[in-house]
Amino acid sequence: MGKVIIFSAPSGSGKSTIVNYLLAKDLGLEFSVSATCRAPRGEEKHGKEYYFFSTDEFKKRIEAKDFLEWEEVYPGCFYGTLKSELERIWKAGHAVVFDVDVVGGVNIKKIFGDQALSVFIKAPSVEVLRQRLIGRGTDSMEKIEQRVAKAEYEMTFADKFDVVIVNDNLDMALAEAEKAVRDFLK
Repeated sequence: MGKVIIFSAPSGSGKSTIVNYLLAKDLGLEFSVSATCRAPRGEEKHGKEYYFFSTDEFKKRIEAKDFLEWEEVYPGCFYGTLKSELERIWKAGHAVVFDVDVVGGVNIKKIFGDQALSVFIKAPSVEVLRQRLIGRGTDSMEKIEQRVAKAEYEMTFADKFDVVIVNDNLDMALAEAEKAVRDFLK
C-alpha cells in the first residue's frame, strides 16, 4: 500500500488550483479521479476530471463494493472513490492525490491513518467564498447559496485534518501545501 494525500475544502476555496499546482511539480503524485453522478461542467471529460455515472450505475457500483468511500453529497447526487483508481496509481509507483469533500476526506484518513496526509483548504471567509463561486460563472445563484450553506457546515471539519491552509494569498497557500506534501513524502 502506497501513500495518499487528501485535499478537502468547501467549494470555491481554491483546492483544485492547489492540487493542480502540486500535480505539475515533480513530486511523484497522481490524481485519483473521483466518480460522480452529476453532469459534466464546461469542458470536463469522463475519466479525466471525473468518472460520470448515472445515479443507477453509481448505486450498482456501491452494491458491488467498487468504492473505497462514497457519499451522497447533495440529495440524489453521489461522489466516491473507486478502489481501482488506487491500484492503478500505486502500480505506477506514485502517491495518490485525492480531491474530495470533507466527509470523504475524514473517511479516507481513517482508512489509511499514518499512510495519509490530510489537508484542509479554507477560504478566508464565507463572503470571499460566495464571491469566488459567483466569479466562476458556472452555477445559478440558488446553487451558489446551496454551496455556501454547505461550506459553512464543512468548515466545522477543519480540525479533523492534519494540516489547515487558509487560502487568502494564493502564492503562500501553494508554498505551504508544497512544503507539507514534500515533508510527508520524505
